[in-house]
Amino acid sequence: MSVVVTNKTRQRLNQAVIEQAVEATLAFCRKKGSVSVVIIGDSKMKQLNAYYRGKNSTTDVLSFTETESMVPEKNFLGEIFIDYQVIKKQAKKFSPSIRFELAFIVIHGTLHLLGYDDVTLAGAEKMEKMGYSIIKKIL
Repeated sequence: MSVVVTNKTRQRLNQAVIEQAVEATLAFCRKKGSVSVVIIGDSKMKQLNAYYRGKNSTTDVLSFTETESMVPEKNFLGEIFIDYQVIKKQAKKFSPSIRFELAFIVIHGTLHLLGYDDVTLAGAEKMEKMGYSIIKKIL
């Protein structure tokens, strides 16, 4: 199991928190594999969101499973793109800290890679409950 974090922003990040969030999620769900996490800004996220989801706006996280990504690696679960600017804004509204919000969104993105979906209210509630259970193990 490996986590590769790529920071495409000028922000200093606690990479260990990102790695721990992915690893804790995989352990919680009893899954193994490697994950790529890419930290980007608003403009890149807006481009990705427009291209892949047809939405001309930014979002906090986009997850691409191994079949949607271009990484030919054995046991590769997928890639998670996180907009750090959105994380900072959301942390002020929803979380006790940027660190907490970042970890929570990494967990959320990892759950998407594992097949969980938040399209329905029931799915969103399940993912949120799982997210809080997982984050307690690392923060």
